Amino acid sequence: MVDPLPGKEGRMSARWQSRLPLLVTTTIMVLLFAAASVSYRYFFSVGNVVNLFTAQASVGIMAVGLTLVIFAGGIDLSVGAVAGFTTILVATLVEQHGVSPALAALLALTLGAAFGAVQAVIIQVFRQPPFLVTLAGMFFARGCAFWISTESIEIRNPLHRQLADFALHWGRDTVHPLPMLVFLTVLVAGHLLAQHTRFGRNLLAVGGNEQSAILMGLPVGMTKIASYTLCGAMAALAGVVNTLITGSGNSMFGAGLELDAIAAVVIGGTLLTGGRGQMPGTLCGVLILGTIKAAIDFDGRLDPAWTRIIIGALLLGFILLQRLLLRRLERR
Repeated sequence: MVDPLPGKEGRMSARWQSRLPLLVTTTIMVLLFAAASVSYRYFFSVGNVVNLFTAQASVGIMAVGLTLVIFAGGIDLSVGAVAGFTTILVATLVEQHGVSPALAALLALTLGAAFGAVQAVIIQVFRQPPFLVTLAGMFFARGCAFWISTESIEIRNPLHRQLADFALHWGRDTVHPLPMLVFLTVLVAGHLLAQHTRFGRNLLAVGGNEQSAILMGLPVGMTKIASYTLCGAMAALAGVVNTLITGSGNSMFGAGLELDAIAAVVIGGTLLTGGRGQMPGTLCGVLILGTIKAAIDFDGRLDPAWTRIIIGALLLGFILLQRLLLRRLERR
């Protein structure tokens, strides 16, 4: 009789190794925050944590959408441009055409979802690389934003300002602004969708091995299209949230933020080629980026270029870690 223990130990080892990137990300986040808290007065405070979540709300929302796409082995470089297009569209509709902020936001979300779906259809039907299709989408969305206006437009609508000022009060001094609340709501919804639904399991199956997913009878095409559609909607929502934070629309908003969002996803432990990852890891990745930026702002002496240098080093480290873990899992 064969002893089942070695097989059980092997499965436990493989499961532990698959969770290692999330453990590493969480550890780095805690150490970075602890080091900044020791180095800078008031860094470890409720107000600073709220500011951290609020400042990273737009990038975090984009990262949630990108996580779903990357789960399925895709990529979307257009999210930053879609967010920028959304901000200037909402500002123009509200300020120059008298459209209700709620209706303008709904229209922006619809256009963002449709834009993501169109990209996905081109990728799926014409078998084109996601990198090239979404790169073209990035230029198209940014061009549309510049076509609407190249100047920043302030939003003075009373309802929009009320929404921008809205916050939940916890206790006497703690305030939770609306952008932070939206980010956390999207994050929780994304986690439930990715980890606790058939759609989420399909995403990981498609990203892990698309041919096997087809043989299993999974709806590969619809799964991919749905992921890009949700990602486009999240990019548009990130733009709407940014109008609440800044009180304006700017066609240049989001330039380069798609790279920050992708970095957050990868640093969070999601495999760039798809098939592995967790939404809590994306949150940790977003908070790592935010902690680095906040610490440099608190210091006031360091060149902001150090933000990119540190993020680049972390990103490279996690890519190498993922490759090492993949090789070990494949050997097993």
